[in-house]
Amino acid sequence: MKILIVEDEPKTGDYLKQGLSEAGFVTDLARDGWEGLEFAKEAHYDLMILDVMLPGINGWQVLEGIRRAGIEVPVLFLTARDQVEDRVKGLELGADDYLVKPFAFAELLARVRTLVRRGHAGMESTLLKVADLELDLLRRRATRAGRKIELTAKEFALLELFLRRKGEVLPRSLIASQVWDMNFDSDTNVIDVAVRRLRGKIDDGFEFKLIHTVRGMGYVLETSTDDRVS
Repeated sequence: MKILIVEDEPKTGDYLKQGLSEAGFVTDLARDGWEGLEFAKEAHYDLMILDVMLPGINGWQVLEGIRRAGIEVPVLFLTARDQVEDRVKGLELGADDYLVKPFAFAELLARVRTLVRRGHAGMESTLLKVADLELDLLRRRATRAGRKIELTAKEFALLELFLRRKGEVLPRSLIASQVWDMNFDSDTNVIDVAVRRLRGKIDDGFEFKLIHTVRGMGYVLETSTDDRVS
């Protein structure tokens, strides 16, 4: 599950990003209204957490912009503006929920999960599957051949990325940006170590391997292999 946070206050933005990442979500953080609008138009998100008072354009304008663009991502307004008319305005513009600062992170997380669940209610499934491997996005559970697999938050996010893009070779740079939100450093082996650990949990003990290395290119999750992979 991927969340876009649009928050200009550095401490709040970093706090949200860290907390939601530790809860198992993939997060992007935009620091002003224009950047938030650009992010929302360029990538798919399962939820947007949006401040009202932002540099560039405010949260109301960001919301109007994404709705005009036909983007139906659920939106949670998070703001210090606690007047009833502000809440009404946000909801009338198409927001799905409104939380006033200061807030308890536990409440925010509960609202996030509710909105994500609601956003996926009309979709075909919140279950990603390839062969006998299943990833339940709502219950945060992975199984293979009915056997439960214990994953860390990062491993869950990594496996979700592989499943969403099954059959596609994912370069290390893409994995780093999508799961770790960092630029790829060729001198570090963090991606290789993480994939090796995930592969150990997903493939060890099974005849058919799902996660493969594509020499000189990256990694791919697929059920059939060719001479590209090992």
